[in-house]
Amino acid sequence: MIRFIATIIAGLVLGGIVHLVSVLALPRIASQDAYARLTPLTKVNEVSQLPQAAPDNAPLPFLDPAFAVAVCRYDLSNGPLKLTVPVSQAYTAVSFYTRSEIAYYAINDRSAGRKVIELDLMTSEQHGNLPEDEDVTAADRLIIDSPTTTGLIVMKALASEPGMMTQARAALTAASCKVQPEPQAKSSS
Repeated sequence: MIRFIATIIAGLVLGGIVHLVSVLALPRIASQDAYARLTPLTKVNEVSQLPQAAPDNAPLPFLDPAFAVAVCRYDLSNGPLKLTVPVSQAYTAVSFYTRSEIAYYAINDRSAGRKVIELDLMTSEQHGNLPEDEDVTAADRLIIDSPTTTGLIVMKALASEPGMMTQARAALTAASCKVQPEPQAKSSS
């Protein structure tokens, strides 16, 4: 009887380990992750509107059909990005993801407190090379450090009623995601 119970416990433990390893490894070995799915639909360092979510043709799983969605697939190897997203009437949110789909920053229209969400996205090295300018304070310029050189910026605008989807999509059409010129290196005096 003890052998039978030990065999069942060993089987459950082994099954749990296999399940845990497969769940943790799957995102790394999946060939159709979000970045790969969006590559044919988007251009690098440009805002691209995603088609309206429908059950039979959603570019990403679990997209809410009440949101207009746009994506900027970024590459910071040519310099930092300037992101500008006009706020829609109902709600606007911007989320930042690494190439391996790890979310590292998010902001919405309420926390931005302005009619346009504006920020600079750069690597830690590019941020360190910014000239020290006493006239520009943190309140004037929102700088986000990306942990990786490539990734995704997902912008969503809520259409609180079906008839407002055109306005939500128009707000995202006016968004921009452009490479800024390289900052001048700090002078070592």
